[in-house]
Amino acid sequence: MLRLSTLALLAISVPALAQEINVYSHRQPELIQPLVDAFTAETGIKVNVAFVDKGMAERLQAEGDRSPADLVLTVDIARLAQIVEADVVQPVQSAVLEANIPETLRDPNDKWFGLTSRARIVYASKERVQPGEVTTYEDLASEKWKGRICSRSGLNDYNIALLGAMVARNGEEAATKWIEGVKANLARKPEGGDRDQVKAIAAGECDIAIGNTYYIGQMLNDPEQKAAAEAVNLVFPTFVGGGTHLNISGVAMTKSAPNKENALKFMEWLSGDTAQKIYAETNYEYPVKPGVERSALVQSWGEFTPDTTPLADIAKARAAALKIMETVNFDG
Repeated sequence: MLRLSTLALLAISVPALAQEINVYSHRQPELIQPLVDAFTAETGIKVNVAFVDKGMAERLQAEGDRSPADLVLTVDIARLAQIVEADVVQPVQSAVLEANIPETLRDPNDKWFGLTSRARIVYASKERVQPGEVTTYEDLASEKWKGRICSRSGLNDYNIALLGAMVARNGEEAATKWIEGVKANLARKPEGGDRDQVKAIAAGECDIAIGNTYYIGQMLNDPEQKAAAEAVNLVFPTFVGGGTHLNISGVAMTKSAPNKENALKFMEWLSGDTAQKIYAETNYEYPVKPGVERSALVQSWGEFTPDTTPLADIAKARAAALKIMETVNFDG
């Protein structure tokens, strides 16, 4: 009887231990937690999230088959491309993911899947920048913006992706000339994050800055940052002959994935209605699943035409964009 009881306990305990997944995340924990809580409440599957700001691909390579990570959550198409190139993720076939995520926002080889999109736009002072003054990204290199632009580090993934899009569209020479022009127009050395640029505009240190849309939503719902956010307009510039630059957050399954079945459940859930609504309402991002509405605040920002430069082309241009940023010493 004792032996049977022991086996029975083991039979119960093993599935219980398996009801979890481990996620390595580039995304800030506070952005992920509402999703984790909702998924666990609905499924009973625990999600352990480790915030990995740098060296994600290198860490997974070093851990190899021993890695506890099931999934990678990351921002920026270039970072998704990096983990694919590092050969640390596996393809995932899922009818649910295919139905929920447009083909243009997932890897042709099923190794990554976009979960949200965001536009990289211009924050413009309501007091010092007139409507219609900013229309294109190329215009940011114009001398009229001399001493009027604030920016976070040029080496930040978001800025590298924007420059990569410029490389993909116009070539390295034109992209180099453009970023040199933007640098010449900086009001101060690059510092802080996108929210810090909004605060700098509100403080009169500069008139415009480049940033992601969702940061404004977060600031407007923070009593300490609301006044700064209310001091700027959101302008959706386009590339000359193109649209507004979009990037994505996405997910991929690691090669090691010790909890593959539950990891797939989480991937599919993240692409579904509940998670997409949380992304929209809590993080102020653009849902990727067709039919899921943007938050009322995001809708109030208006419509825009997304650029059609393939995300894969932007990812391929990352190395060239990084080299250009370093060559022009954007942060210097």
